[in-house]
Amino acid sequence: QVHMVESGGGSVQAGGSLRLSCAASEYTYNYYMGWFRQAPGKAREGVAAIGRFGSTRYADSVKGRFTISKDNAKNTLYLQMNSLNPEDTAMYYCAADQVNWELLPQYASWGQGTQVTVSS
Repeated sequence: QVHMVESGGGSVQAGGSLRLSCAASEYTYNYYMGWFRQAPGKAREGVAAIGRFGSTRYADSVKGRFTISKDNAKNTLYLQMNSLNPEDTAMYYCAADQVNWELLPQYASWGQGTQVTVSS
C-alpha cells in the first residue's frame, strides 16, 4: 500500500480557492489516484480522479471548478479548488490504486484526510 499525507485544507469564504496536496511514499506514475470527500452524515463521494498518463475525470458537482493534477517527479497529487461554496465543506481524502480509477471509494490506499470548510 501507498502511504499518503494530505495538506492544504482550511477555512475559506464562498467564492474562494484552496489547493490540496497529497504527498505519496511511492512513485505516483505507477498509480491511478483520486480525491474523495465526506461530509458529516454523508457517504464518501468521488470528486476527481487521474489516470497513470494524466487522463482525468470529475464529479458533475465540481466540473469547471476543480482541477486534479499530479507531479510524478515530486510524487505529489494536487486538487485545485476554485469558486468554493458551502456544499464543498467536507473532509477531503486522497487515494491510490493500481487498477481502479473510478469515482467510487474502492481504492486500495488512503490518506488520513484534510478538512475543508467553506462559509457563506
